[in-house]
Amino acid sequence: MSAQNPLAPYDALLYLSFGGPERQEDVMPFLRNVTAGRGIPDERLEEVATHYRARGGRSPINDENRAVLTRLEAELAARAVQVPVVWGNKFFDPYTVEALRSAQEAGARRLLTVVTSAFPSYSGCRSYREDLAAARAELEASAAAAGAESLQIDVLRPYGQTRAFVEPMKTLTVAGLRDLCAQAGLTPEQVRILFVTHSIPEAMNAASGPTEEPSTYITMHTTVCDELAAGVRAETGVAVPWQLVYCSRSGPPTQPWLEPDVNDAIAAIAADRDEHPGEGGVGGVLIVPMGFVSDHMEVVYDLDEEAMATAGEHGLAALRVPTVRDDQRFVSGLVDLLLERARAEREAPATPGLRCPAGCCAGRSPAKPTVSDEASPADAEISPHSGESVAARGCR
Repeated sequence: MSAQNPLAPYDALLYLSFGGPERQEDVMPFLRNVTAGRGIPDERLEEVATHYRARGGRSPINDENRAVLTRLEAELAARAVQVPVVWGNKFFDPYTVEALRSAQEAGARRLLTVVTSAFPSYSGCRSYREDLAAARAELEASAAAAGAESLQIDVLRPYGQTRAFVEPMKTLTVAGLRDLCAQAGLTPEQVRILFVTHSIPEAMNAASGPTEEPSTYITMHTTVCDELAAGVRAETGVAVPWQLVYCSRSGPPTQPWLEPDVNDAIAAIAADRDEHPGEGGVGGVLIVPMGFVSDHMEVVYDLDEEAMATAGEHGLAALRVPTVRDDQRFVSGLVDLLLERARAEREAPATPGLRCPAGCCAGRSPAKPTVSDEASPADAEISPHSGESVAARGCR
């Protein structure tokens, strides 16, 4: 290991996200990028655009990423990790290829990537690895002409089940429960916890993870929910009932997606309360966006507006817990994972199981090229045998 670079063999870090508009004129181009190839007319996109336009055309996700990057760079510097940190987005400026070009121009040859999606599925994991492969291919065309070396790209595996994510989320959940009880005059027994993540098609969930471990998306979420609920019980002494629910469903109504929707779950809680009236009945819902790393449109619109309104309509007090965002414990935990990943890569031979299986989180056919899987030996990922996980991980 280089004495100057504890992250060796990596000489740059990429923070890769979804992207979002920052001005009114960005909104439609961004939505067209997200839905490219699906034949969705602009009239339908304009319906979604209203969510952004009501906020000045600005998604919160970019500012959230900037805040994380500021803390990430500070944490790396505090640990004497001096490598370029670049930021790229799959669907809007700064695009992935621009980030790779910046890293290459800074002298990087091997890049470690953190994706701002903590759970495995085609949309949350493999599609980003496809995006990286396509961006690298685009960059290689110009790099070859200039005589520059190609970038090797590794990706940190989904980290939703690691302590880096779970511990700060647990603290936020407990604090949210206490705040809700104090604000609404409730006891924990009168609250129901709704752990919320992004809905995906049932077929995508079935294909998430390695072929021998189907439905890893739901399995991993459920394990994390168990951990968070256990944290609540340890702090309050109450086993608060909880449910895993979903938001942001899209696609044709004939296509099955994961359910229940968060709004339907809130209505069902209210209906159960009405069927069993009495002292000490359910009075509130705690909405915990544990499937999200930061606040973006699925959080600030689907939860802060729609779900909160649904709770109000049904006479339920409600509070939405923050995402981990730039929480120092989350950022510090990410750096722990990055350094562990580098140590595993430096082992000779490398730690077994570092790469995603080649068919992991399969998506549309025909399969597109990816980085960081078993089919690309130069690209490796974080060990599933590490001590930082709160449970067994597999592709997780």
